[in-house]
Amino acid sequence: MSYVSRFFDHPAGSYFLFGPRGTGKSTWLRARYPDAAWIDLLDAEAERNYYTRPERLKDFIRAHAGRPTIVIDEIQRVPQLLPLVHQHMERDRSTRFVLTGSSARKLRRAGVDLLAGRAVLCAMHPFMAAELGDAFDLGRSLESGMVPLVLMAEQPDRTLRGYVDLYLQQEVKAEGLVRRLDDFSRFLEAACFSHAQLLNVADIARECVAGRNTVESYLGILEDLLIATRLPVFRRRAKRAVVAHAKLYFFDCGVFRSLRPAGPLDAREEIAGPALEGLVLQHLRAWIGYGGADCRVHFWRTRGGSEVDFVLYGGAGFHAIEVKNSRSVRPRDLRGLRTFHQDYPESSPLLLYRGDEALERNGVRCLPVDRFLRELVPGRELPC
Repeated sequence: MSYVSRFFDHPAGSYFLFGPRGTGKSTWLRARYPDAAWIDLLDAEAERNYYTRPERLKDFIRAHAGRPTIVIDEIQRVPQLLPLVHQHMERDRSTRFVLTGSSARKLRRAGVDLLAGRAVLCAMHPFMAAELGDAFDLGRSLESGMVPLVLMAEQPDRTLRGYVDLYLQQEVKAEGLVRRLDDFSRFLEAACFSHAQLLNVADIARECVAGRNTVESYLGILEDLLIATRLPVFRRRAKRAVVAHAKLYFFDCGVFRSLRPAGPLDAREEIAGPALEGLVLQHLRAWIGYGGADCRVHFWRTRGGSEVDFVLYGGAGFHAIEVKNSRSVRPRDLRGLRTFHQDYPESSPLLLYRGDEALERNGVRCLPVDRFLRELVPGRELPC
């Protein structure tokens, strides 16, 4: 696969660019700023030099005077550089600093203030279907995910299998986030069963034989490393009692599938359905992030069992989206959306399914999920 043009658009001044490892931050930056001065803190020698003597950065900046852009890759590895960057930005606004990171945990632990708001916070997501164009294949994406590091590899399946090991070795271990990697590995396997499900910390703790506080800290690590996110329940003007727990999603459906054990006792739909939900969510998050859409993603579930997978609410609109891994639309597939629309007639209900036709059923717009993903472009309205 050749170079893919991304929807991410850089802000005018200095900015942070966060995103999980392998989402293409460095590739995009090298293409966008070919003449930038570059500090790669993934390089062990560079990390050691700047960690032991952060003031080397002043020498580096002087040596590259006249360069309009300075990139510091994986800034969380040496957070002591941030005060020096801040100091230089106060004196000289002509230099753009781009600071990438795959974790904000170490920055917060070090007590840094992310440059007191002088640099915009941005995020890089996995590929979107519309970025890939004709190269997008829904079936393959559900198996391998959309992480550029994986899709651009000569052997995507092997690269995907090694992706979690990369995180364990280069992120979790390097930052000293856990005492025992084997305990964290068991937690990851247990947590993957909660993908696209209500998050029950007690159940995960029992499954991986760990304390509740330990599991909570591990979940925090997943969120700080941008590997997973918790989706809050939609409560605004609630007419029915809704559940209290959030839902958990891994940032990429391929990463979820690589973690999820599969065997004779696992039904195919137990994995395929959550994977499709995750694929839709990662697209919605990228659509909001890249396009600056004024809305947030929630889910809705009543204690009586009525559920809608995703609720987008904000200035950009009010949408209720249900995702079904089926080739046809059945009456029961519409129940959650219709119940939600009864409570919130202002909402626009949409069902995404694996069929080929756009349909209208009982006031609910039904779209092929493949078409929806291909037409989802940041800065434009949701496909309908």
